[in-house]
Amino acid sequence: MKLPDILSFSGKSLMGSRARTLLMILAMSIGVASVVILTALGEGARRYVVDQFSALGTNLLIVFPGRTETKGNVPGMLVGETPRDLTLDDARALLKSRYVKRIAPLTVGSGLVSFGRRNREVPVLGSTSDLLEIRHMKLLTGRFLPQGNAVPVCVLGIKVKEELFGSAQAVGQWVRIGERRFRVAGILAAQGQSLGSDTDELAIIPVVSAQMLFNTPSLFRILIEARSRDELELARKDALEILAARHEGERDVTVITQDAVLATFDAILRALTLAVAGIAGISLGVAGILIMNVMLIAVSQRTREIGLLKAIGASGRQIRNLFFAEAASLSLAGAISGWIAGEIGVYIISGVYPTLPVSAPWWAIGAAIGTALATGILFSLMPARRASQLDPVQALSRR
Repeated sequence: MKLPDILSFSGKSLMGSRARTLLMILAMSIGVASVVILTALGEGARRYVVDQFSALGTNLLIVFPGRTETKGNVPGMLVGETPRDLTLDDARALLKSRYVKRIAPLTVGSGLVSFGRRNREVPVLGSTSDLLEIRHMKLLTGRFLPQGNAVPVCVLGIKVKEELFGSAQAVGQWVRIGERRFRVAGILAAQGQSLGSDTDELAIIPVVSAQMLFNTPSLFRILIEARSRDELELARKDALEILAARHEGERDVTVITQDAVLATFDAILRALTLAVAGIAGISLGVAGILIMNVMLIAVSQRTREIGLLKAIGASGRQIRNLFFAEAASLSLAGAISGWIAGEIGVYIISGVYPTLPVSAPWWAIGAAIGTALATGILFSLMPARRASQLDPVQALSRR
């Protein structure tokens, strides 16, 4: 019996039991589609984080108050002690390093922004004029913060501007943020989400004004831009030394590179992607068991057919090949239909969440299809072996 004959015979056998065939293909396709969709979501989340960090620039350092090494906790959450505050003088001192190009101190809070009878509670960010370059922000109109830290001006996100002013001109108008008045200097261009915060809904004011508004002398973070990527580690060491000298010799701050944060997120999200792929892959094993059970039943239902094949000269090997061909055909059909269904699911998700770069990696697609084929063929071994061992006389007499 040649290969075309085996494939033709297997195809006719599968078409003879269409309901059973469709159910087994459905079970296999659900497993493959699950792997494709879940890995696409995991890979999309990883690429989204990478893109967000890339948008911040490639030479970025972030200074946190507190040391992660002290108690094994995150900065600012030390057990039994309060980390020393970061101050504006600390931020200015960092400019002494020849590896530091510019710095942007940050103070964060929220406040009620109002104009006339319209008002809106928004996140308020206090910083300096260098924030525009460090964070790679773009202005739609007007100017960013001036060099003077105490000038009562603000820059609004595009959504805040539209809600307070509509289509009217906003630049030059006075708004109230909390208990203080600020003149609108500029409007940020639409940029959307960035590391979990929506820059379109921000109000940015000078850092000194933010400290007075929120009644705090401390800084939330300090952003540092190194002069070049090659000098990033040198800038980090300089920052630690400068701040330690200002803090009585104590290294009570954490300075991390953008790459370090990105590598951590990347490792976590890759592990998560593999985990959900493994969970989805379990359904392929379930589908393989279903194929085995159904084919075992098929062997008992087709004993006369198998006996007739043996009576006319079919060998045990040829009988096994017939069952292998059926299992492979079912697995291949289920894998391809599952891949198509998974890609349709990915397309729908990308339409619902356009900011998430959802796309199944090729290794996941290849692994899902390969696992589906391997599972189907592996679990067909027992039914094929049982069929090949049937006695032709007993099979024909259905005993």
